[in-house]
Amino acid sequence: MVAGGTLSRRIEQRSADGAHLEPHLFVLFGCTPEHMPPARCLLSGISQVSIGRSEEKTFAVTAEGLRIGLPDPWLSSRHLLIRRVLDSWAIEDAGSKNGTFLNGRPASAAAPLADGDIIEAGETFFGFRQGIEAAGGAQRVFEADELGMPAPGLATLLPSLEAEFARVQAIARSSVPVVIRGESGTGKEMIAAAVHSLSGRSGAFQAVNCAALPPTLVESELFGYRKGAFSGADEDRTGLVRAADGGTLFLDEIGDLPLGAQGALLRVLQESEVLPVGMTRPVKVDVRVLAATHRDLDALVTEQRFRGDLLARIRGLSVRLPPLRERCEDLGLLIRALLRRKAQRRAGTIAFTVEAARALLSYGWPLNVRELEKCLDTALVLAGQGPIALKHLPEEVRKPPQGAGSPRESGPPPDALPEADRRRREEILDALRAHGGNVTAAAKALGKHRAQVQRWIRRYRIDRAAIRR
Repeated sequence: MVAGGTLSRRIEQRSADGAHLEPHLFVLFGCTPEHMPPARCLLSGISQVSIGRSEEKTFAVTAEGLRIGLPDPWLSSRHLLIRRVLDSWAIEDAGSKNGTFLNGRPASAAAPLADGDIIEAGETFFGFRQGIEAAGGAQRVFEADELGMPAPGLATLLPSLEAEFARVQAIARSSVPVVIRGESGTGKEMIAAAVHSLSGRSGAFQAVNCAALPPTLVESELFGYRKGAFSGADEDRTGLVRAADGGTLFLDEIGDLPLGAQGALLRVLQESEVLPVGMTRPVKVDVRVLAATHRDLDALVTEQRFRGDLLARIRGLSVRLPPLRERCEDLGLLIRALLRRKAQRRAGTIAFTVEAARALLSYGWPLNVRELEKCLDTALVLAGQGPIALKHLPEEVRKPPQGAGSPRESGPPPDALPEADRRRREEILDALRAHGGNVTAAAKALGKHRAQVQRWIRRYRIDRAAIRR
């Protein structure tokens, strides 16, 4: 709950597109997730945050600033302070019994905070963001339990992603096509299923993995065939498109669909009909089309590997799902949801050791939510009825990250980045080289906020020291 109110001098930051950027503190993760739901705290107008133990979770704005009380028995009653110093922020242990840690290391007195830093106190982890877009209405504290989730997959504490999901909900009951972009494993099919569940359509949700369709069988798989149409066609086959009649056709990895099949799919979208193999008359269908891809479809059109007219047909609303390393603020939220789905009634009793929680928050998750899900699957089995410990996590998750320890510093190596990210990395490198490694000058040249360029430098593992040398 939130009580009281006071304001102090407002520090304004703006993104390149003019949006207000505000400092935030996130309650990321408690070692018993059900007992410590995540929360988002807006820090604009606040000079100090005090964190300590209390009988129940409380958020109160007082004359001294924001007071956060958490029922974590390993917290001291007055554990740590986060203070604004001019335009920056710093943390300070307030004489706690168990100490305060910054990115896995003991925090020094008045340790300065950088964007994406992870703060650890007791068995609770916090995340600091120097400047992100604030949610509409500027609510001081927003807790995960306040999230209204009309369909699985549409929950987030990140205001920018929250706005994206609101657009998804607004368009769900229309016939507007949607393209969901994002790396493999980010949950694109879950978002598509959410759109279908909110659409009110009575037909089935039919998912098609375009990358897995055999090139010689694409049309027969998608559009079906008539008995005797070719050798082995022993019976009539409806096909995947007609299986979605009255419902939703989800074309996953549409960028991998062969050009010949793209032309046939275009007919379906234009005429609302399919021509099964071996038939002379088309069959009418009523489908809502959703598509997903990890590729840059505009670049594929330029390279003549994707039809521009098909892209024009499928592109209505474009939704981008960020990789998990860019939404560390949602990690506790996602773990909570996955545990509820997998452990059901036992979810509220599952605990993590501090070392395991630290490893989960420090890992870069190159394979995204899918990798997190498999990690928890294994850990639940190995832990049995006890807490999930470091030894129950996969070896790659147990390894400490290189660098300062922030998850945003442990993204995939450059050669594993998607095509669009590789191009962006080269643009940032060119700008840094042109300005001798100066981030402020490079950000100005790129037309981006300095904090955003710093995040990209960590994400893309760019060595500024080498550039300066």
